Amino acid sequence: MSDSLITFIITALLIGGTLIPYLLHRRGKEAAARKRFHEMKISGLQEATTMHPHINVTTCIGCGGCVNACPEGDVLGIIDGKAALIHGAKCVGHGLCADACPVGAIELLMAKPSRGADFPLLNDELETSIKGIYIAGELGGIGLIKNAAAQGKTVIEHLAANLFPHSLEYDVAVIGAGPAGMAAGLSAKEKQLRYIILEQGEIGGAILHYPRAKVVMTAPIELPIYGKLKLRDIEKEELIKTWQNIVTTTGLEVCVNEKAESISAVPDGFSITTPARTISAARVVLALGRRGTPRKLGVPGEEQSKVMYRLIDASSYIKTRVLVVGGGDSAIEAAIGLSLQQGNTVTLSYRKGEFTRIKERNTTYLKEQISRKKIEVAFNSEVAEIKEGSIILTTDTGPIEIANDYVFVFAGGELPFELLKSIGISMLHRQM
Repeated sequence: MSDSLITFIITALLIGGTLIPYLLHRRGKEAAARKRFHEMKISGLQEATTMHPHINVTTCIGCGGCVNACPEGDVLGIIDGKAALIHGAKCVGHGLCADACPVGAIELLMAKPSRGADFPLLNDELETSIKGIYIAGELGGIGLIKNAAAQGKTVIEHLAANLFPHSLEYDVAVIGAGPAGMAAGLSAKEKQLRYIILEQGEIGGAILHYPRAKVVMTAPIELPIYGKLKLRDIEKEELIKTWQNIVTTTGLEVCVNEKAESISAVPDGFSITTPARTISAARVVLALGRRGTPRKLGVPGEEQSKVMYRLIDASSYIKTRVLVVGGGDSAIEAAIGLSLQQGNTVTLSYRKGEFTRIKERNTTYLKEQISRKKIEVAFNSEVAEIKEGSIILTTDTGPIEIANDYVFVFAGGELPFELLKSIGISMLHRQM
């Protein structure tokens, strides 16, 4: 056998020994991505509801750099050699996937693919069409905690530099005490502005009812007065305690359980009405969530952190006992998504005797999961009390108590856009 033939055989063996395992591994990952894609389609979580990556499949080379860069885990995957949106509802819009793409095939867009969404018109300083009213955070399309906090600081820097003498009570009123509102308040305090923060619930804003067990923070946050907040994977309960500690440490004043019901123009600024009083401020920062105010059940125990009003990441909940409340598509899709996770026990509570006007797809998948004993439906039932480890339901046959770890309530709610429209803020409908 010639030396050249031996060299060829050795080279072929070396290449095969490396390439074949790689191809098998890649095929296995693609099969897993396909399975996950199908699960997300079933549960209605494949499409994104806010900022998300849009992949140009013509340009994409399927290198997987975007998949590896995403700290959320399974937002993206490789299918048929191209990047694909797998779990769009889980995306928080940090953009690391776009940064990692070597060919620029990823662009961050808002709302669901092929659907539209309303957004307030903002200038480069995040000021709305009403001069003196700013928007920071999720309401303007930025949901990531780090970016929302950065926007909160940005608007205060701009309004402080352009503030004129006035006779109103406050220089700035911040509506909302989530990451954007807290950062805005801290920045206002640092600049010695006369400020007030109004929060309709408790400190933390939407984080209090964040729809997943873990919050991913991809980079440290630099907060005025407090300093650097360096966290990564953190339970939302721990994050809430962190925000409360920031308030205590910095002396930041937050008016909790006080909702801004209306905002109207007055000379030199604005009048803000709450259920308890009317205040005036030269500038207003709206740091509200896009989801608005969820309709609550009004039962004992609902204030617990295990009660949520939206589901993003079903995979965060495994081996848990879950109650889903509601009879619409959102409730049913959440129940289905949770029932697909390992070891979950899912109960779906609905106050009526049957589901009406739901998607045919959801009816089919729900029946399938019920037949597989993955979901138990409690018709003609209502939540009477939420305990730490259980739920009490009222039913036709009397009250029943069910062991429980988490509760998801889908009872509708009041969206923040009505407030924006009542103020006269111009909106833009973006069609994606």
